[in-house]
Amino acid sequence: MPVSAASVSVGVLCVSGWFLSLCSAGHVGLSGRSLVFPYETDFSFVALLPQKEMALSAFTLCLRVATELPEERQVILFAYRTADYDELNVWREKDGRVSFYMSGDGVSFQLPPLTTFRTSLCLTWESSTGLSAFWVEGRRSAYQVYKPGHSIRPNGTVLLGQDPDKDLGGLEAVQSFVGEVTDVNMWDRVLPRSAIQAWHHGHTAPKGNVFDWATMEYELNGNVMVVEED
Repeated sequence: MPVSAASVSVGVLCVSGWFLSLCSAGHVGLSGRSLVFPYETDFSFVALLPQKEMALSAFTLCLRVATELPEERQVILFAYRTADYDELNVWREKDGRVSFYMSGDGVSFQLPPLTTFRTSLCLTWESSTGLSAFWVEGRRSAYQVYKPGHSIRPNGTVLLGQDPDKDLGGLEAVQSFVGEVTDVNMWDRVLPRSAIQAWHHGHTAPKGNVFDWATMEYELNGNVMVVEED
């Protein structure tokens, strides 16, 4: 697989209070490419710059992910943190379940395992009812009710590959993502089944208005490779 020149870039980050923020995004757009995290580290990650404020009362988050990490190894799939809270973290847990957390205790789902073959994974949640669900390969899990009335706060840091803790040096290798991620998209609403299935099959779907993989600004840090799709 050809690797783009961006894969050797070292990101430049600012410090705003305790947390990481982008001084200026060094790269724009990842259409037709994937991010490869080749081994576990406490320093490799990709920072994403949202296209709008992440003050969210509903969302759909989609990505395609592959990993060979064993099921008993906890791994972060998506992390968004403000100064005091993990606003939205998505994890593959040590027992193989997939969970997400918003400012406190989370909710877990028993899903088909993540493997070396790419899985299309979406998560939906909306505040008014608390209804939340994962979608795997275009199929929805059972709904769970989680944090009705809650809202996600803006002005934080979004990372792929690591879970940012309160301190700048709080990244942990044993929680880092190892594998391949692509096609990360996020919307500020719950998409209908037809749109999620269209995204899964690679058909025309609404462009993410929080994150759009084709146009998002991002910064590489550490040993992360940008690989052209074959």
